[in-house]
Amino acid sequence: MVIPKRCLNSLAVVSLLVLFIVSAVFASKEPLAAGALSANPETPWWVWPSGLFVFTFVLGIVAVLGGVGGGVLYVPIVSGFFPFHLDFVRATGLLVALSTALAAGPGLLKRNLASLRLSMPMALIASSASIIGALIGLALPTDVVQTLLGATIIGIVFILLSAKKSDFPSVPKPDKLSTALGIMGIYHEESLGKDIEWHVHRTPLALLLFVIIGVMAGMFGLGAGWANVPVLNLLMGAPLKISVASSVFLLSITDTAAAWIFINKGAVLPLMVVPSIIGVMLGSRIGVKILARAKPKAIKWMVIGLLFLSGVRALLKGLGIWT
Repeated sequence: MVIPKRCLNSLAVVSLLVLFIVSAVFASKEPLAAGALSANPETPWWVWPSGLFVFTFVLGIVAVLGGVGGGVLYVPIVSGFFPFHLDFVRATGLLVALSTALAAGPGLLKRNLASLRLSMPMALIASSASIIGALIGLALPTDVVQTLLGATIIGIVFILLSAKKSDFPSVPKPDKLSTALGIMGIYHEESLGKDIEWHVHRTPLALLLFVIIGVMAGMFGLGAGWANVPVLNLLMGAPLKISVASSVFLLSITDTAAAWIFINKGAVLPLMVVPSIIGVMLGSRIGVKILARAKPKAIKWMVIGLLFLSGVRALLKGLGIWT
């Protein structure tokens, strides 16, 4: 018996809603973990998870339209404008980015857009580095991490402003390492109606950069799609579609490795995670439907504006100027 895809999606949403209700019941009887929430004690407990659901629903729409991962917007905005402790926000941000990547990964692999040979070496390096980054982030004082987060987000804004994309980069000759690893392939480009053969170069430098990307992903709880795609596309020379699809698959491995560190430290709150994941997944469905009618440039500037404001907020909060 084959269960229709719509039934499976509905079952998944219902299951998450049930988990949300159960976690809410326990939260109403027991206080949150020490330091998890620094809000007015008179504020009803349901206000914050409800606010997270509404925010992540909008975030899911904006992330799809702006072509960025939800994690890179989630962490700076929630840490800056919600009263949750930064450790819990980073853990939830990783799980939000992981959920969206896992949802998209199988379809991209099935369409032969995500390349295992391209993703796996980078994922091995980045996931190992993300574990180190998560341990460093949990060991550092919160104000130091908040300051570094703000500086990183502002840096991402400048990367997004200056980054260029190439649908089919020119790769004169693959390097020896990529040839040894078999990083090459063929995919069908529907817009051109023909098969595209691709290979990459500058693999050693890319592996080094993915160490830095992995550390940042684990330390700040950011989905690293903003960094993965430029490295795969502009540095290594993979076609844009291959780079984007492989980046999504790569995120599912990198974020999983870092997420386990936060889970082991007890920094995952169902009251935050469940409404956030439900909201971003429902919002992303709406975003996909309106993507064709939206103006990408306008959305891109809106995303950059949000990132800049939340980055400044995180930086000032970490420095103790705006608490």
